[in-house]
Amino acid sequence: MKTALSGASCAALALALALHLPAALAQVNAPEQVLVTASQVPEDGAKLPLAWSSISEEALALVGHTHINEAMQQVAGAWIARGNGQESLIALRSPVLTGAGSCGAFLVAGDGISLRAPGFCNVNQLFDANTEQAGRIEVIKGPATSLYGSNAMHGLINVLSAAPSDEVDQNIAVEAGPWDYYRAKYRYSNTVGAHGVSVRVNGTTDGGYLDDAGYDQQKATLRYDYGGEQWRASSVLDFANLNQETAGYLSGYKAYQDASIRRDNPNPEAYRDARSLRLHTAFSRALDNRNTLTITPYLRDNQMKFLQHFVPWQPVEKNDQSSLGLRTALNTDLADSSWATGLELEYTEGHLEEYQRDDFSPNQPAGVHYDYAVGASVAAAFSQWRASLGNDWELSAGLRLEYTYYDYDNRASDGSACGPTASACRFYRPADRDDDYTDWSANAGASYSVAVDTLVYLRLANGFRAPQTAELYRLQSGQAEADLDSEELSNIELGLRGAWREQLEYDLSVYLMHKDNVIFQDANRYNVSGAKTRHYGAELSLDYRLNDHWYARLDGTWASHTYDSEINLLGSSASLKGNTIEGAPEAFGSARIGWNFPALADRDGTLELEWVYLDSYYLEPENEHQYDGHSLFNLRVSARVDTRWRGTLRITNLLDEDYAERADYGFGEYRYFVGQPRGAYLEISYQFGT
Repeated sequence: MKTALSGASCAALALALALHLPAALAQVNAPEQVLVTASQVPEDGAKLPLAWSSISEEALALVGHTHINEAMQQVAGAWIARGNGQESLIALRSPVLTGAGSCGAFLVAGDGISLRAPGFCNVNQLFDANTEQAGRIEVIKGPATSLYGSNAMHGLINVLSAAPSDEVDQNIAVEAGPWDYYRAKYRYSNTVGAHGVSVRVNGTTDGGYLDDAGYDQQKATLRYDYGGEQWRASSVLDFANLNQETAGYLSGYKAYQDASIRRDNPNPEAYRDARSLRLHTAFSRALDNRNTLTITPYLRDNQMKFLQHFVPWQPVEKNDQSSLGLRTALNTDLADSSWATGLELEYTEGHLEEYQRDDFSPNQPAGVHYDYAVGASVAAAFSQWRASLGNDWELSAGLRLEYTYYDYDNRASDGSACGPTASACRFYRPADRDDDYTDWSANAGASYSVAVDTLVYLRLANGFRAPQTAELYRLQSGQAEADLDSEELSNIELGLRGAWREQLEYDLSVYLMHKDNVIFQDANRYNVSGAKTRHYGAELSLDYRLNDHWYARLDGTWASHTYDSEINLLGSSASLKGNTIEGAPEAFGSARIGWNFPALADRDGTLELEWVYLDSYYLEPENEHQYDGHSLFNLRVSARVDTRWRGTLRITNLLDEDYAERADYGFGEYRYFVGQPRGAYLEISYQFGT
């Protein structure tokens, strides 16, 4: 039987640790931990009263992920559920959330700017970021600071571009793996005087483990930095393109264990084509010795076309969005405090079309189901403050006010998309309308150094998300209007962070969150607001260095995510209050043990063994169907063979376990995205001379 700790019990545990560990742990000063995401300027994150994690460029290079979920195993509280190819669903202090607007619970950004426009999120949006060659990935868990608005509720994933190097750095790498997997990566970086440039490009082709599946993907990140006497500027151009032949769910109880069918693709006709382009320039200037002004104009363009293989009538969706935005911030540094205050403006033109080639039934007819455009405007003002009181106390507080306006234009006929013989038409197009939302968020936190290298912190924060355009205007079953409110989430967390003898770094956080006005689809297939959910848990990260050669690391999560109100959910007739939300494993995480060894000619090498654990989880709201969970092992070894050449071997699923990357229950049957068996990936890289 599973046991559950209450939120109060978790808080009491962390407080007890905070009071009793300091004397034993405090020895020497811990190294500074640089964080950019909280205030968008580099700062020491060690004392921030905030739960955060980061994955360094070196860690990303060793993992060499073929899918972002492989790298995000190193973030406590995060589980990126892999679909087929490059598809994914995010869980960050949350269940895996599905549905038209579920992706709005998370903010995914590149250099602090959302990858998608507010109101136009996409569950797969992480494939728009060049995470394979990022300078670092930073994650804020729970509601973010006031510098981030709609969608930054359950957390923020920020992919940071790599800054230009001080000297010439030029490298090319090629990689080969099972099932016709090939990848090439190139980077160039240098700084001359006031000018710095960083170029990172990669291309991948994957034949796919499943039949009639695979993808081709290209990504590029170009960064130019200028440091003048008065103005500094950093410009980043990000591009991503994906052409994927998608495999659908494999149906049947534990079908992923059946060797005779596990490679079957029930939807060989499915595909997904996606392209994204982002450009921003951050201009900054010191106004005096205390104040720095930063002005960041940006543009964003996204296009996607895919077959909805997950529904029997299989329509095709095309969507695109183009955005122009401006962010301004005034950063003020005083003797013992700092302020970040600013304004944000963004305008987006978005369009969505869904059409079906063949008749499926009178309720799902051929032809155009939806065809609409939305002009979305967002304006926000924010202020975030941080102060030190002596050597022991650190305080922070922030406030944000945000206004969102949607101007919806239906380009198809108003009303039902079906003919007169339809009994319950699945598609309904509301008439032209406009909607607006005014939301605010606030946060306050305090950290106290109970010893030289140990601090305890307390944080209260709330987050919000305005309804997504698909929730408002992509209606079903005769719903003429969706009267939706913004979702709101309140969070309280207690944390313990520190170091011991320069050998162990630890970070423990416990949290309790309540979410109100949750948007869901009811039994009539209407999009409605009003549900409540409850979330609490504990996250632990340990980094222990045994000596100069051996290290051990752990990132673990225990959490509970439940329905906290009576809810008339689509497909459910039972009372759901108190039930665990589907797609919410109670425990998950990873542990790694590594050896830094002297390689050939005294060049550096690393051998790392990783254990990835995922607990069982329910597949539907009634908690009647379940996935058993799994344990996987991965092995990585990387070493230089001389001053120019490096070889890296990665073996995934070392013990060749049968498992599912993701499971659910729909249309009366178990459905799985099948995990791949053991695979070996070999990478050879060459470092050019200066």
